[in-house]
Amino acid sequence: DNDIIRNADIYTGGFNAEHGGRISSVMDITTRDGNKTRLAGKVGASTFAAKAMLEGPLKKQTTPGAGSSSFLLNFRHSYLDQSSKSLYTYVDSAGLPFRFTDIFGKLSFNGSNGSKFNLFGFNFTDGVDYQGVSDLGWTNYGGGTHFVLVPSGSSVLIDGTFAFSNYSIELQEGDLPPRSSEIASFNGGLNFKYFIGDNEARYGIEVLGFRTDFQYFNSAGSEYKQEQNTSEIAGYFNYRWNLGKVVLDPGIRLHYYASLAVLNIEPRFGAKWNITEDLRFKVSAGRYSQNLVAANSDRDVVNLFYGFLSAPDNLPANITLRDGSTREVKDPLQRANHYIAGFEVDVTNEISVNVEGYLKDFRQVTNINRNKLYEDTPEFNDQPDELKKDFIVETGQAYGADFQLKYEKGNASLWAVYSYTYVDRFDGTIEYNPIWDRRHNVNLVASYAFGKFDSWRANVRWNFGSGFPFTQTQGYYGLLTFDQGIGTDITSANADLSTIYGPLNQGRLPTYHRMDLGLTKSWKLSEHQLVELDLSVTNAYDRQNIFYYDRVRGERVDQLPILPSVGVSYSF
Repeated sequence: DNDIIRNADIYTGGFNAEHGGRISSVMDITTRDGNKTRLAGKVGASTFAAKAMLEGPLKKQTTPGAGSSSFLLNFRHSYLDQSSKSLYTYVDSAGLPFRFTDIFGKLSFNGSNGSKFNLFGFNFTDGVDYQGVSDLGWTNYGGGTHFVLVPSGSSVLIDGTFAFSNYSIELQEGDLPPRSSEIASFNGGLNFKYFIGDNEARYGIEVLGFRTDFQYFNSAGSEYKQEQNTSEIAGYFNYRWNLGKVVLDPGIRLHYYASLAVLNIEPRFGAKWNITEDLRFKVSAGRYSQNLVAANSDRDVVNLFYGFLSAPDNLPANITLRDGSTREVKDPLQRANHYIAGFEVDVTNEISVNVEGYLKDFRQVTNINRNKLYEDTPEFNDQPDELKKDFIVETGQAYGADFQLKYEKGNASLWAVYSYTYVDRFDGTIEYNPIWDRRHNVNLVASYAFGKFDSWRANVRWNFGSGFPFTQTQGYYGLLTFDQGIGTDITSANADLSTIYGPLNQGRLPTYHRMDLGLTKSWKLSEHQLVELDLSVTNAYDRQNIFYYDRVRGERVDQLPILPSVGVSYSF
């Protein structure tokens, strides 16, 4: 919810040593504190959902910088599954099956010297239920504390976080076996920031623990079940060195995966060169590692189920590279190297351009073995690993470029982004594109304020994405389970319908594109009171974008059609 977010940093690669345990990208989201001086809030409702936010002081801040304490509560709930039965009958008389409920709370205690202490908790529940086709639901809850200590007379700033969370997802598709995944985690960390003139040293320690519970069936019908507990500990050091027009940011991270007894040494480097006031060059590189494995199914045309498992041990002894050579798999840890370079240029006072190119070299990636046919037991010792191991080890690359343009002048703003991406994997036998390989992606966002006191604001957003890969269907056959053993009568037994899959991810889904329009009118009733009327149209030109496809029934379910909406909110 934008009303409670203070800052959101998304690092798509090349992040410094402060972040680890991931081989691709990380997100760092910070929520704001509650109002320190007065009781405030916001209530609103639309044809989709309703929300309520309340914030205020527990101990009022009397002067700027004085000590205080505050609270923030935020609640959102959708009723589209009910309102759509009356308002959007042209879509489906049974209603639209989307639902969510979000609850967030935060307590903040602030000292007069800049020290602070926060307590927070959240519970997010989402789901979509297409009766007779699929039922997908996921929940995420957790809580924790964050604090900042500013010792008087010291140039060291200390902050720390201790938190826990639980994420679970379950997908039920018709008569197929259900898939489920749960990951419970805790993390605790201390960070130290030391100022040395214009330079800055950052160092810290982090402890993490995970419990994963995973249940899954591959396209060959083999079942995977894993319940695992893992722990990690990491330390890092970063030094930001300001050399005038050049800023260097070298660092190193030591990440110990205790459950695997593996220590990974991860050097990182970043640099920025301010060539002129309007032109800047930047570069970053580093080594990265990850224990958690994302699990997807090649039986899905559109992947909605993302499961997680950890510390897999049923791996092949060797990995085959593209040139035919082999390399020993010493441990199940996933590893990657990142290389990123780009530049920023201020074309005019209103226009800025940011261009980045990147390469991510995935040296070792763990995946579920989609070809498993046999159990890894002594009677099948003569079978190759690729037919009996639960997991396989792959290599791959992701490379591409991002182009970003920002325009701001007066009451008008435009943000345009184009991304070109190529991702591949090699599993020792075939080379393929994984399900997130999207070649082209475009995002355009524009807004304009007008009218007396700029009380009107119009905005438009358009997104285009080329199709994701998927595995096509070649045909169907009747699968006899031989549930009565050798005595099964194949002439009278009922066979289960099974799918013959085509080459892995050789198909491409249709392109995705959608335009959303919005118009907001504001009435300022007093210094702190504001009423807003929002008119919006989702999917303005009614593009049919695929959401889900049932292979067995041949049924396609699309995303939201054209949906006009009206909402009103009151802030105080």
